Amino acid sequence: MDFKNATELLDLCQREGMTISGVMKRRECDLTESDMEHIRFRMEQALVIMKDSAHTPVGNPGKSVGGLIGGEAAKLAKHREEGRSICGSVLGRAITYATAVLEVNASMGLIVAAPTAGSSGVVPGLLLALQEENRLSDEAVMEALFNASAIGYLAMRNATVAGAVGGCQAEVGVASAMAASAAVELMGGTPKQCLDAASTAIINLLGLVCDPIGGLVENPCQSRNVVGAANALSCAEMALSGIQQIIPLDEMLAAMYSVGRGLPHELRETALGGCAATPTGCAFGGCTG
Repeated sequence: MDFKNATELLDLCQREGMTISGVMKRRECDLTESDMEHIRFRMEQALVIMKDSAHTPVGNPGKSVGGLIGGEAAKLAKHREEGRSICGSVLGRAITYATAVLEVNASMGLIVAAPTAGSSGVVPGLLLALQEENRLSDEAVMEALFNASAIGYLAMRNATVAGAVGGCQAEVGVASAMAASAAVELMGGTPKQCLDAASTAIINLLGLVCDPIGGLVENPCQSRNVVGAANALSCAEMALSGIQQIIPLDEMLAAMYSVGRGLPHELRETALGGCAATPTGCAFGGCTG
């Protein structure tokens, strides 16, 4: 059940009559020589960590190690609970949880790097919001996480998920693609629709630079996780409505990698350009070197 690219993944799904999550679970069992119960247990642990990191800062906010973020998730939650949100229920929850996970990460708490620490809020942010709004089971969310892991695996194998190599498009962009694909399967979409959503998510964030202020994974990382979750939700909605993406995921991963390698080093996690190089960014320890 192994696959090297999205084309092979889709062929497997169609030939075997399986979802992307089903193929990914079988692949994990085959390659790790583990039974399905063990694979499921490990994903269940990941979901528990995701839930904790998404919910804890809402009720118990605190400052990050670098002091640049902290308390944003609680503010968003209060804003929504007071009926003042302009985003709607799903997106309002998604961006709250995405923000919260980055607060946990920046305060040295436990998160699931999906696919990286700096982009760890996108996948749980959207999937937990969809779960709560639609009263879905943990089992359904775990299936969606297996779907997301297939997209992350393809990005790592055929491109990169490192901001130092490909910019933030490789971190938040890939996380958004993972979340978009997972959301489509979670809401009943086909494997083809999942891959369409993932490709569109990368298209929308193509060229996004990595410019952490002070070299810290805090700002603008947190707000970009919000954008990643919103992008994923929009791309999932498009795919589920029947809108097809003309550029295959394999081609977009190759394009993302090429664009990322073409970015100047100042825009690849060095804190030498972009937001980090603004006067305010420099005051927080950017512009080094």
